[in-house]
Amino acid sequence: MATKRSYGDACRFAYALDLVGERWALLIVRELLLGPKRFTDLRRGLPHASPNILSERLRELEQASVINRRKLAPPAASQVYELTEWGKELEPIVTQLGAWGARSPLPPEHDEIGTDSIVLALRSLFDPGAAVGLEASYELRLGDEQFRVDVAGGELGLERGEAGNPAVTIETDAPTLAGLLTKQLPLDAALDSGAVAIEGGKREIRRFLALFPMPEPCPA
Repeated sequence: MATKRSYGDACRFAYALDLVGERWALLIVRELLLGPKRFTDLRRGLPHASPNILSERLRELEQASVINRRKLAPPAASQVYELTEWGKELEPIVTQLGAWGARSPLPPEHDEIGTDSIVLALRSLFDPGAAVGLEASYELRLGDEQFRVDVAGGELGLERGEAGNPAVTIETDAPTLAGLLTKQLPLDAALDSGAVAIEGGKREIRRFLALFPMPEPCPA
């Protein structure tokens, strides 16, 4: 087995990178921010990580007390990975890093995006100023997964599951939702083509999308 690398630096920033700076480590954290997942779920969310590398990173993160591994009660009886309370403190760091990356003067080289990735991107893009006076719940149906998005008091809440009495329900996939947020795909065209289906009015989905403006990129 490869020896885990270290910066050998007493700086706490360097030590944090010793813990979560290996390739795929922070992406595993990202995949667990919305709740526990099985190994197969993590593989689906990180398709370019080999099973061996994924297993190694999970073991390292567990040894570092960033994640826990536990077995669900019957009848599921599946083994899942979840963030520890300390590991959950990485959420604002991941969110801010995503917001920083969104302002890159160079566009991403790849268009592929996962379900949890686009849902968590909502937190990076959320504009509290656009949510003044708004209290509403929204439901996202992305493939076979559902997410609840709550907006109240200028704050955003995200969780896996159904929304009670949502202002609008949006059914699509992760790449299409990304296209709507970046305005590369016009909403009317997405609705007309069937790429997006809604339960609720166009006004509500437009209000929802307006909560997540793309930032201006930094000058190259």
